[in-house]
Amino acid sequence: MLIAHCSLLIVHCSLLKYLTIDRHQWHDRAITLTAEQERYLRRVLRLRDGDRFVALHGDGGWWLARLDPSGAIAEKPLPGNTELPNRIILLAGMPKGNAFDEVVRQATELGVGQIVPVQSDRTLLQPSDRKLDRWRRIVKEAAEQSERFVVPEVSDPVSFSVAVSSCIAETKYICAARQNAPSLLSQLLALPPEGRGTIAIATGPEGGWTEAEIATAIASGFTVVSLGARILRAVTAAIASISAIAAVAETFNSDVRINPESGGRAKKQI
Repeated sequence: MLIAHCSLLIVHCSLLKYLTIDRHQWHDRAITLTAEQERYLRRVLRLRDGDRFVALHGDGGWWLARLDPSGAIAEKPLPGNTELPNRIILLAGMPKGNAFDEVVRQATELGVGQIVPVQSDRTLLQPSDRKLDRWRRIVKEAAEQSERFVVPEVSDPVSFSVAVSSCIAETKYICAARQNAPSLLSQLLALPPEGRGTIAIATGPEGGWTEAEIATAIASGFTVVSLGARILRAVTAAIASISAIAAVAETFNSDVRINPESGGRAKKQI
């Protein structure tokens, strides 16, 4: 009966709109909506007081929420978890123009946990605070659209040396073209499930990483891997690497989920 009830609840909630609510907007179960959120719910979706939507807590978790004259009320937490078994950190060399918009959007849809914009020797983009805010807004929208359980973090841009030296992960890879390196997939398949933990993947900007950068990454514990014999665009490389990690994680470790509250492991909810 409990499983049947949860199934009906999930089906019902799949028809509702997901909306990301930042931590500072939660006051116990009372939710303060921004003017933009209020306008979206009431004017675009045409919801009225008493109508419901799914509130995605910025720190993780879904809540069934009810629109209220003072904002919204979180009624009850919802079952389920769409996060990958392993947390993924993407260290991405920033491509020029607006191409990084697609990196953050698609990486979020695929399940990445953290995105670190990297300024490398060949990076042409110098992002402004306005562009960083845009990336974080895109991540929120993508998390809502893909029904993520957690909103990924977009870090402030850092230099390559800082990115690799400060990266904390059990498994760390750097993708490089024209290197006599094993494939990313072969390396992932060789890992024992209990040894994967957090996986960091570094993908380069246009032109790829320099030899000096690759050497720096190796000194910081990264393994050089290949995404194939073809030369990929910066956006394609980032998305291809995340896709490979996500596919292996969900195929061979599907009975485990990361608990977003504690950062530890928890059995998948049914």
